[in-house]
Amino acid sequence: MDQIIKHINNLYKTIQSSDWDQISKIPQSGGDRIYFRIVKGSQSWIATYNKNIKENETFIYFANHFFEKGLPVPKVLVVSEDRSIYIQADLGNISLLDVLEKEGKTEHVFSLFQKSLKALAKLQVQGGKGLDYDYCLTSKEFGKHSILTDLLYYKYYFLDALQFPYDKQALIDEFELLSDQLASKDLNHFLFRDFQSRNIIVNNDEVYFIDFQGGMQGGLSYDVASLLWQAKAELSNEWKQQLVKYYIDEVQKLLPTPMDEAKFINQYNGFVLLRLLQVLGAYGFRGLFERKAHFLTSIPLGLKNLKNFLSISPLSKDTPVFAGILNWMVSEEVIQRFTPPVATDKTPLLITINSFSYKKGLPIDESDNGGGFIFDMRGILNPGRFEEYKKLSGLDKPVQDFLEQRTKMNTFLNSVWDLIDITVENYLSRDFESLQINFGCTGGQHRSVFAAEQTARHLRNKYKAKVILEHTNQNNWVK
Repeated sequence: MDQIIKHINNLYKTIQSSDWDQISKIPQSGGDRIYFRIVKGSQSWIATYNKNIKENETFIYFANHFFEKGLPVPKVLVVSEDRSIYIQADLGNISLLDVLEKEGKTEHVFSLFQKSLKALAKLQVQGGKGLDYDYCLTSKEFGKHSILTDLLYYKYYFLDALQFPYDKQALIDEFELLSDQLASKDLNHFLFRDFQSRNIIVNNDEVYFIDFQGGMQGGLSYDVASLLWQAKAELSNEWKQQLVKYYIDEVQKLLPTPMDEAKFINQYNGFVLLRLLQVLGAYGFRGLFERKAHFLTSIPLGLKNLKNFLSISPLSKDTPVFAGILNWMVSEEVIQRFTPPVATDKTPLLITINSFSYKKGLPIDESDNGGGFIFDMRGILNPGRFEEYKKLSGLDKPVQDFLEQRTKMNTFLNSVWDLIDITVENYLSRDFESLQINFGCTGGQHRSVFAAEQTARHLRNKYKAKVILEHTNQNNWVK
């Protein structure tokens, strides 16, 4: 990580003569790109490091093309000679999803969705003109092959992981039929491919788009389906209907000939289903296979979203095997399989989490249960060995960045959570009253404190659990 930051600094110096005040790593989502925010006074920039040079070149080309057309995307300022690093304008860190979660479904939020769809229509129609699709990462166009790929992605990474018996050849045959039905002959526009509220930045009440490097040539309805049916957004059916109508009115203004609205809606519904399945495939890959907690907890939302869609737009009789699978998949039995138990006021379980120093001895569990977990953090590189972190603790951001960027802390904690989640769920179901979880390191100041804090947050978010958090060696921290 230090080498990456050094290379970013060298590139930064080509656009700024003075040193930055701060550089910090931005939490990653699903991809392998590593983002940093550079701050100098009141100015800021986003630096991206990515070993996938093809992906970088796609984003840079698309961004330059769209920016020159006056579309709401970040300006790429400088690119490293080897194309592994680029620095772009910082549009801010507040997404449309952040605004939605903070404000709720207000008129203001509705207007931001309208602005997003209006800007999307321009990106698709105006942005698609003159675009060289040879830069696309995978397929140049979103036709039958891409549709079938999404369906198979869902099959292999989600459906098959559920171990539900079905006629595999019959399902593949039905996937072929669905792909033929959905494949659009109208491939004249830019298709964003991952148009969701997390990829829409809100700055001064205007909207901007990021992460469009997966785009290709395609039809209009897929991106609309992606935004309005994003599971995390949980938009009402009334909002979805109003926003679809708004989008149709806006895109009609940009097209040379009138659009067939009935055909658009029919294709839109098909793409809603495809997008919901593709998202479940992503949740399955990142959650069931890579064991990333955020994606695992998103699975119930994805299934409930699919259930809602099927209630208003059931599958045709042409695909009976697929219909049977989906009806089983959105049953309460399956949804509950992925829904963790949640603590309530009547749940007696109290989880005590301690950070401690091995020099001072192990914490004692004085509850009736006894037992619990003790995790040794001394296998993780100690920030306390470095002078700049010695007088800080795991509560301070520089230490947190060090542990996340320069150690295997995240891998360690994901394994810890896999273990403790089993016990927490069991204890909640059996009305146990207490569980103690302890993290120890040499001084009880850096690694154990960070691990305890992150674990408390994990348990509160996932189980709404009652947690008491204590840093038992705080009085002895180096200051």
